[in-house]
Amino acid sequence: MKFGMRDWLGVLGLAVLFAGGAGAQERAPQPIDLPRWFSESFLDIGEDIREAARDGRRLMLYFGQDGCPYCRKLMLTNFSQRDIVAKTRRHFVAVALNIWGAREVTWLDGRVLPEKEFARFLDVQFTPTLLFFDERGTVVARLNGYYPPHLFGPVLDYAAGQAGQGESLAAFLKRKGGAPASTKLHDEPFFAKPPYDLTRQPGGKPAAVLFETTSCAACDELHREGFRRREVRSLLARFDVARFALGASTALTTPGGATTTADAWASELGVTYTPTMIFFDERGAEVFRIDAYLRPFHLASSLDYVASGAYRSEPSFQRYLQARAETLRARGVKVDLWR
Repeated sequence: MKFGMRDWLGVLGLAVLFAGGAGAQERAPQPIDLPRWFSESFLDIGEDIREAARDGRRLMLYFGQDGCPYCRKLMLTNFSQRDIVAKTRRHFVAVALNIWGAREVTWLDGRVLPEKEFARFLDVQFTPTLLFFDERGTVVARLNGYYPPHLFGPVLDYAAGQAGQGESLAAFLKRKGGAPASTKLHDEPFFAKPPYDLTRQPGGKPAAVLFETTSCAACDELHREGFRRREVRSLLARFDVARFALGASTALTTPGGATTTADAWASELGVTYTPTMIFFDERGAEVFRIDAYLRPFHLASSLDYVASGAYRSEPSFQRYLQARAETLRARGVKVDLWR
């Protein structure tokens, strides 16, 4: 059984399935961690479609396999961006399937197949493959392989039913696709160099640890605007600043003295979105974090909140933010919260 929607096949490379399940498992031992908001399903596709429709949403089926680098990129890059996660959760119920798995899946016509046979039945040749179903059980969009965020976001819009009458996915992407974000991480002169020993010392600077990914527009903006501000750069000088790529195997020593990797530490810290900046005091304890979209004034205020030690006496950052804005205005400084 074959479906259409093969436009854009091969965008940024595809992970071709190996011929046999055992061979693929041998070549692909690393597990792929799914976002917690993926649905726990009994894998009755018809029922999943009906349940999603009752909630005003549609079903998104994800086919992946452990060790698939593009599956990992989908999870770490696309699903670490707040706008994409919000859009996916608003419009879809996400269900994951393993192309080598043995769980039983019930298709629309009632037939029951193991995951691996179900994948073959739907002609899944690449991972990740994403199938989007409408309320009637029709596949309205299919992605064979990885799509970067500037295309993936519009795909979600298309699959949610926002295309023009009879408009193809390719035409919609041409019309709605955004500008691609940088495929490389941005370096800054104030970033620590390896080896990364972040152990804190009494009387030393606090640490600011930044987690980013490539293809992250918010990360690009942080470097393009936030880190270019004189006030921000001045405040950053009061920190030891380290940057790690989300999912990287970079070796490091945490502010608390533990030896680990960037990937394991990010998981332990519960880092979900990028960019995320976490602050540690001289004892190596986390005292504050930024894991939301911030304009330069809020970024500078966050840095000042920690560097000044204000967090010790004022546990509410919002109260601190209001007081800081009022103080600056009283000095004649123009405060624009959005600039």
